[in-house]
Amino acid sequence: MTRINWGIVSTGRIAALFCQDLVFSTNSHLYAVAARQQTDADAFAKQYGAEKAYQGYQALFDDPDVDIVYVATPHNFHFQQAYDALMAGKHVLCEKPMTVSVEECNILVTLAKDKGLLLMEALWTYFLPAIKQAKKWLDEGRIGQLKHVKVDFGYPILFTPDGREYNPQLAGGCLLDMGIYPLAIADYFIKADIDNLYVQAHVCETGVEDDVIIIGKSGDIAVSLASSFQCRLSNNAYLIGDKGYIVIPDAFRASECSLYHLDELVDSFIDSRASLGYHFEADEACRLIEQGDLESRVVTHQHSLLFQSQLARIKALI
Repeated sequence: MTRINWGIVSTGRIAALFCQDLVFSTNSHLYAVAARQQTDADAFAKQYGAEKAYQGYQALFDDPDVDIVYVATPHNFHFQQAYDALMAGKHVLCEKPMTVSVEECNILVTLAKDKGLLLMEALWTYFLPAIKQAKKWLDEGRIGQLKHVKVDFGYPILFTPDGREYNPQLAGGCLLDMGIYPLAIADYFIKADIDNLYVQAHVCETGVEDDVIIIGKSGDIAVSLASSFQCRLSNNAYLIGDKGYIVIPDAFRASECSLYHLDELVDSFIDSRASLGYHFEADEACRLIEQGDLESRVVTHQHSLLFQSQLARIKALI
């Protein structure tokens, strides 16, 4: 089994969670980390056991021993950092949303194909066992024909005009920050685009949305999604069919799911993993690199392009 050397771009919260889970990934090795300040890179490397700590991201991209770069910076920086990593010949796992426009996403997809490199959006939720179990029940017809999909994701975030979440110059707003989860989870089960969109949103004083409700249709399936910086939403996913329904609590980080027929609980699943769950996407990236594949079949380039298209259409209605 090949050891895959990871280079981590950023020392923020998501990067820390990802590195915390890398110990559960069979052939992943935390090799290097880069930050804007050397002291931050050194502290992160010491805490999580990285061999190398770089000031500046290009130094990490230029290291010949880095196999794959994990981009974990705020999303408005994703495009340039993923682009620079690909140009340096590195595979890329990029946090979601991978870019902030369809055009940027197309450029990265084309570049990765031209360079013969893996490019994958870090939709860790797609690899969680409880999500996969819910999909299995759905595919087996356990809830009959799917009629409704409801997903929301929201946490209260204190309003600070210069903070990343509320700053339009940093691609702020709950749609890009949190809304990507409901869109992605809905797509995982529907496998089709959403149209007939109706959007209700609250825009705060900095000009970004801090609460969004999205209603649409996907064929005969009614879709209801929401994201918020104002309050904690249920954060659950509901797959409702004509014979029953599935509930996935805290779907974005799902560890369990339940199957109901009317009011009767008929099946349940609990994932007893010791990790947070980020290592599943790392395993997928390592497997693809080892096999020489340039694209995940679970999170395809078309998925990333679709999400960018959906986000743009929703933004236009706010």
